[in-house]
Amino acid sequence: MAGDRAAPVSVGFLGAGQMATALAGGWTTAGLLDVTRSLASDPYPAARDKFKAATGVKTTASNREVAAACDVLVLAVKPQMMAALLAEVRDAIPPGRLVISIAAGITLKALAEGLGADVPVVRVMPNTPCLIGASASGYTPGPNANAAHIELVGALFGAVGRAVRVTEPQLDAVTGLSGSGPAFVYVFIEALADGGVRMGLPRDVAQALAAQTVLGAAQMVLQTGQHPGALKDAVASPGGTTIAGLHALERAGFRAAAMDAVEAATKRSQELGKKE
Repeated sequence: MAGDRAAPVSVGFLGAGQMATALAGGWTTAGLLDVTRSLASDPYPAARDKFKAATGVKTTASNREVAAACDVLVLAVKPQMMAALLAEVRDAIPPGRLVISIAAGITLKALAEGLGADVPVVRVMPNTPCLIGASASGYTPGPNANAAHIELVGALFGAVGRAVRVTEPQLDAVTGLSGSGPAFVYVFIEALADGGVRMGLPRDVAQALAAQTVLGAAQMVLQTGQHPGALKDAVASPGGTTIAGLHALERAGFRAAAMDAVEAATKRSQELGKKE
């Protein structure tokens, strides 16, 4: 569900990896990114070249150049690199510049300490489907982010999927669920397809059917508002094929494994925050 559209802004990406590329592509498609005035930095020439080829946004090796040039800054480096980045760009960021951090586990407190207490900061945890306008993002504004900043963040991330405001302690769970969740779903799609191949379907047919099945089921949950359990029950007729398959999933501990995956990813996000 897209958020309200805002005027295109120049965005500076500090880090030009996969997530930065996905956001830049999604925002460009949504008409929110001013490509001609935006800029991205990365220490690796190959990453810069790939980002520019994918997005049309100019790149540089200088983090400070990006920090000084753009209306909005997106901190898109790995959590382990964040402290060094903040120290490098701290005095290059103009007063009042909105900073968005998408680094897992790096708290608002750590960002304020690294950038200065007066900098407006918003923490966001998006996921890679933002590239196709299907992201699931949670965001938390810092104390210096005003209503306009919060509205802009909601518009940017709402334009590439669903954006939900949460409390900061909840962001670790968002990281474990929707931040890491696409990888869990890809494994499930792959496993469904493997099952289809095992039972005689061609690989391309099995993969297409598996992916479409997951897409359709997700849309049913979102569009009907019904509990997934109720939708599941509607498919599982007495003594039928579906309940036999569900029994196999339950016997294998499928639910517990999915819950454990979210818990493990959440705890890892918490660990990253403690190392800040």
